Amino acid sequence: MIFSRIRTRRPAATAGACPYAHQHAAPPAPPAPPEPTAGSVAGLAVAFVRQYHREHPAAGDPADRVRQVLADLERTGGYRHTPDELAFGARVAWRNAARCIGRLYWQSLVVRDLRHVEDPDAVAEACFDHLRAATNGGRIRPTITVFAPDRPGRPAARILNQQLVRYAGYREADGGWTGDPAGGDLAARARALGWKSGGERFDVLPLLVQTGPGSEPRWYEVPDDAALQVPLTHPEHRWFGALGLRWYAVPAISDMTLEIGGIRYPAAPFNGWYMGTEIGARNLADADRYAMLAAVADRLGLDTSSDRTLWRDRALVELNIAVLHSFQAAGVTIADHHTESERFLRHIARERRLGRPTPADWSWIVPPVSGGLTPVYHRYYDPVDPAQRPAFLARPPW
Repeated sequence: MIFSRIRTRRPAATAGACPYAHQHAAPPAPPAPPEPTAGSVAGLAVAFVRQYHREHPAAGDPADRVRQVLADLERTGGYRHTPDELAFGARVAWRNAARCIGRLYWQSLVVRDLRHVEDPDAVAEACFDHLRAATNGGRIRPTITVFAPDRPGRPAARILNQQLVRYAGYREADGGWTGDPAGGDLAARARALGWKSGGERFDVLPLLVQTGPGSEPRWYEVPDDAALQVPLTHPEHRWFGALGLRWYAVPAISDMTLEIGGIRYPAAPFNGWYMGTEIGARNLADADRYAMLAAVADRLGLDTSSDRTLWRDRALVELNIAVLHSFQAAGVTIADHHTESERFLRHIARERRLGRPTPADWSWIVPPVSGGLTPVYHRYYDPVDPAQRPAFLARPPW
């Protein structure tokens, strides 16, 4: 998805255009940053207010707003962003996402301000509304829904799912899997809470919402009309449809914290649209996910007796062709890695003209298929600053 690739682990050998969602085995994820102290919140708040006014000259001198924010912090330990500040902060968090190739579109992010919503039933329903709005009949809209922030001594609700839509995985007695191994832990937790799963390969996980440390999460079945799914076929091979593969349309990351000016929003699901390689080269191909390469190679009649036949490479290309073909045939937005690579370089050029750096993690920006054929492969990028804010951050566990 155009910005789902900003998650905290480098993909092994994908929330999307970033919500490019690659959650795979890889080097250990960096620890979640510590909670800001009172002093650091004040510094972050002042820096953010000044940045907002600098990029919005019509807002005038920031001095009055800085005084107001500091007074609120002194009195209550927190402050409240204006709607315009919230929207700007969310968009800049995407602009700052060093692992996302789709940042050309950062200004188009639709920001849904639901900071008043804290009840878990209302959080779940708002998440389903997010999916419906973002799906937009297949013309995917980059969208973020921002729920209540953490307050001093009062943590806000969290969504336990990595994405609003994800498939369940079930461990078999022989050690194999039915479904998506990446959804195994959450499926087990949901079943322990009473969820009755179908036990099939593409069961959509329920949404789990937790309201406080140690509290029991509540689970909510994702309505069919909120989770558009695309059956996968191939433009040349009729047998491909018989594999029974599918994937969901909206990759909405839901387990990261949005931090703006020292204020943390632990429930702020966001999406873009998929880049085809996330599905075809990672979710369906990885050995620790759906591991479909051998089945595709068998149907293609490839010689799998030796790695030197490059059977995996050939099967991988056909799998990616099927993904792009199927989404296009269904009228669902999806990007190919060549086009998005070109667009990312346009983003870098535009940011440079505006005097802003574009930090990027090369190992995440380069696509997992034909990386050397894309222009993003053949260059260096501005270094990543882990202290840059606003940002999407790893969420610390309760």
